[in-house]
Amino acid sequence: MFSLKDKVSVITGGASGLGKATAERFAKAGAKVVVADIQDGEDVAKATGGIYVKTDVSKEKEVKALMDTAAEKFGKIDIAINNAGTEGTAGMVTDIKEEDLDTGINVNLKGVLWGIKHAVPHMTGGGSIINTASYAGAFGTPTYGIYVITKAAIIALTKTAALELAPMGIRVNAICPSTMDTPMAYVEGAEIELKVSMMLQAIERLGTPEEAAALFHFLASEESAFITGQAIMLDGGLSAGPALGMVGVLYEKAAGEPLDLESMKK
Repeated sequence: MFSLKDKVSVITGGASGLGKATAERFAKAGAKVVVADIQDGEDVAKATGGIYVKTDVSKEKEVKALMDTAAEKFGKIDIAINNAGTEGTAGMVTDIKEEDLDTGINVNLKGVLWGIKHAVPHMTGGGSIINTASYAGAFGTPTYGIYVITKAAIIALTKTAALELAPMGIRVNAICPSTMDTPMAYVEGAEIELKVSMMLQAIERLGTPEEAAALFHFLASEESAFITGQAIMLDGGLSAGPALGMVGVLYEKAAGEPLDLESMKK
């Protein structure tokens, strides 16, 4: 396991899902963990030997207070995981409401921006900043306009911050998951989306929080020292193109007969 011994990490959205799995993995790798979330993260902090700071990432003052608290407690910040986010309200672009767009921007985009801005002053010895974007930030996704807008902006912000912060020894990257096996994936009405997501991917299952944590871990470690400004897909092959099974479904619909996959293998 890549060592994070004595590294100080701040993880937003750390009370559940990808953030919780990352906090647990970082602690096992030797890092000191600061769990930040608007939800109660005391149990995660206790289990990882860290501290919990209640934080609404949409509010700059609270994010600044989070980073200041982490630095006061541990003397520095080495790793900032800007992971907190919201799926937002689904709907066509023509139906987007201003208040819903504001919520998406405030949580997803501003939360990352404030995390970068206020972690950097405490990264005097360099460090690694990793942002949670999404597959949807690199590809159009119908009916998810607000989510796509904010996640695409995170990717652009990641690249710009990487260029600006490189002289300080700070690397900035993003991970871009497809639908993951977290509580957010199981909200009411998401059943069809889950099935479609898995059909579209070459690996026909949901990614796990532990798999995301493994990618965060690598990007936080010295083994990834030459990687910055990247938006790395964690999507079971979704961004590579439609899965073979989905091609078969479309072929059958168009041709009126099943696609002979066995003959294609010869």
